[in-house]
Amino acid sequence: MGDPLSASASVSARRLAAAALAAGALVSVVTLPASAADHSRPERPKVKISDVQYDSPGRDDRTNRSLNREWVEITNTTRRAVNLDGWTLEDEDGRTYTFDHYRLEGRATVRVHTGIGRDTDSDLYQDRRHYVWDNRSDTATLRNDRGRFVDSESWGHDRHNDRHNDRHNDDRHNDDRHNDDRHHGGYHR
Repeated sequence: MGDPLSASASVSARRLAAAALAAGALVSVVTLPASAADHSRPERPKVKISDVQYDSPGRDDRTNRSLNREWVEITNTTRRAVNLDGWTLEDEDGRTYTFDHYRLEGRATVRVHTGIGRDTDSDLYQDRRHYVWDNRSDTATLRNDRGRFVDSESWGHDRHNDRHNDRHNDDRHNDDRHNDDRHHGGYHR
């Protein structure tokens, strides 16, 4: 018969080796499905509001130049193009611009201007004759073609101010801004 001490050490070494192998197998089983799932799931498009120029620089004189200096930028942060057809950009008063047959390339930005202009890959125009974005406080909300929230950008909201009074005291956003019933291009009231 062999030495009982060396037999016990041999059994302990085998148990340790078996435990180490089992732990390694468990780690690989846990990590493999997660990485496999990541590769099988398509990357979801990430489109966001990247910048807003709500107060057009210079005098607010309602010229087309001034209107077009008011804009919202939408950026596609992924490598793949995203079809924005039917997506909407909306202010707090419910004024909505609808993207019409527009595809935003990967890693690209489009600027949506308020005024009238000729649409290009990098600039779209709402064809409005009145300002959309309130200087004091507003929220730009982007929704996909199913109406699901994608992103929003807010400015000037202060819990201590009455937004309604501020909005109506702003000379730039007077009654004719709120009474504009025209439909221009992809912009719907």
